[in-house]
Amino acid sequence: MEEPHRVTTDVSSYPGISVIAINRPHRKNAVDPLTAKALYEAILLFEEDPKQKVCVLTGTGSSFCAGADLHAVAKAGNDEPGENLQPVNGRNLGPMGPSRLTIKKPVICAIAGYAVAGGLELSLLADMRVVEEDAVFGVFCRRWGVPLIDGGTVRLQAIVGLGRALDMILTGRPVSAQEALNMGLASRVVPKGDSVKEAIAIARQLITFPELCLNTDRQSCYYSAYEASSFQDAMAHEFDVGSRVISKEAIAGAAKFSKGLGRHGSFKDHSKL
Repeated sequence: MEEPHRVTTDVSSYPGISVIAINRPHRKNAVDPLTAKALYEAILLFEEDPKQKVCVLTGTGSSFCAGADLHAVAKAGNDEPGENLQPVNGRNLGPMGPSRLTIKKPVICAIAGYAVAGGLELSLLADMRVVEEDAVFGVFCRRWGVPLIDGGTVRLQAIVGLGRALDMILTGRPVSAQEALNMGLASRVVPKGDSVKEAIAIARQLITFPELCLNTDRQSCYYSAYEASSFQDAMAHEFDVGSRVISKEAIAGAAKFSKGLGRHGSFKDHSKL
């Protein structure tokens, strides 16, 4: 049976916020090649639209994503790996879709149920993961000889540290929402059913901040984590890109503070004036 909407995008409900949802609840949002392509294209459209400032990435139904659709993998067999299984070539399509991207604007994952195998890898694309209290992370593909080829071995250790990453990767064991919070994999834990609501609340806060500064600091973090050749390189990059923001946003921001906004650490009305 044809699946016309493997990925849905809502850009109208919340100004400046794109809500992108994997829409295969009958497969716990497992990703087949067509879904991977649709998700990749949805993320690129978000990046390219100047009106869209923050993306909330989620799954339809009771799970975020159960990884690659192993039914599709088994059906393809050894002789037909699928058109999405291409070597890494910059920002090209990955097996799970956008997994080779460092997305250019903030992304928040809203996670219910399972975020396992390739679904775990997709969640690592986000800057923050808002996790429902019954969510489960894990490298469940360990059981079936399916390797992490969508950034899991690269991103997970950068987020939680090498020791914790190896524990998860080698054992494949389930990691609860609370443990994920303790190790820094989850950013927030919320009641069941509230992950999208909380992610959108965070996104609404982010879009009130000066955009250039926010994205510059964000990009510097990623450069330091994945690209810098040394501490000095990371520091120099931070200064070079950050100093360009001062005349464009920082001086105006300082003027707001001098007029009385944001005193005593208050975030109330900081975007006014």
